[in-house]
Amino acid sequence: MHPETASWFGRNTWQRPAWTIDELTAAKDGRVVSVVLPALNEEATVGGVVASVVPLLGSLVDELVVMDSASTDRTAAVAAAAGARVVHRDDVLPDLPPQPGKGEVLWRSLGATSGDVIVFVDSDLVEPDPGFVPGLLGPLLLDRKVNLVKGFYRRPLRMEGAQTETGGGRVTELLARPVLAALWPELSGIIQPLGGEYAATRSFLESVPFAPGYGVEIGLLVDAFRRFGLAGLAQVNLGVRKHRNRSLLELGVMAREILGCVLRRHDVGGQEDTITQFAQVMGEWMPRTAHVQTVERPPFAEAKAGLIPPRP
Repeated sequence: MHPETASWFGRNTWQRPAWTIDELTAAKDGRVVSVVLPALNEEATVGGVVASVVPLLGSLVDELVVMDSASTDRTAAVAAAAGARVVHRDDVLPDLPPQPGKGEVLWRSLGATSGDVIVFVDSDLVEPDPGFVPGLLGPLLLDRKVNLVKGFYRRPLRMEGAQTETGGGRVTELLARPVLAALWPELSGIIQPLGGEYAATRSFLESVPFAPGYGVEIGLLVDAFRRFGLAGLAQVNLGVRKHRNRSLLELGVMAREILGCVLRRHDVGGQEDTITQFAQVMGEWMPRTAHVQTVERPPFAEAKAGLIPPRP
């Protein structure tokens, strides 16, 4: 481990967070806390994730928003019934044509919330832990130098009805961690660089671009490091994270979006917006081309200032 990282790891990694809800609520000191759940066709799980946060409303959490990314199922209805305020992606900056992908809906969530501190939690979690949000808020509320907190966890692998106790986070281990070790070795101590559970200050989130698709998490991590150094980062043990795992072909597209985001931050441009994969069809290997999101959204502060061109 990089020497600077080893020192940071000892100071800014909480293996067993012990802060209480009352302690964190007092530490808000007038700050507003928003929790955002990005959702696309997650009717089976979004209600449970909302329910895990609802008991915190009115004390530690001031607003709970499910950002619906054009779901075609009952995601919005289930989320509203569970106690969240549902905001449809297209209703934020309605004059700006939406892009598909997770990065887009997280970027637009900045216009749907008012929090000084924002917590992101994925809506496909199974058996969500009510301690996720308090865990992520601890370092931000207790240390003003921290601007981004990443959660880390054990990740069971759930495929085709079977589950192993470890093995999740395949793109993290095969791509994200090696790339960070090569390009930004100081970030080698981040346990879950791609994890969807994290918290950040609004001032930071509004000041940086948002990568499209699944590149958004690693983009924010790299940008926070480049702006604040390791002192601006923290990570907290959230226990276990269970969610819907994806096929290798789906992970390939995800990995390409993540790699594209990293390369752009290393000034490598001119990237193709497709990836060719291969699948067997009647015993023959056939190419399949998938589109990859490459256009990043500018800092949201520019949208607030009216600097983004409207819909033609």
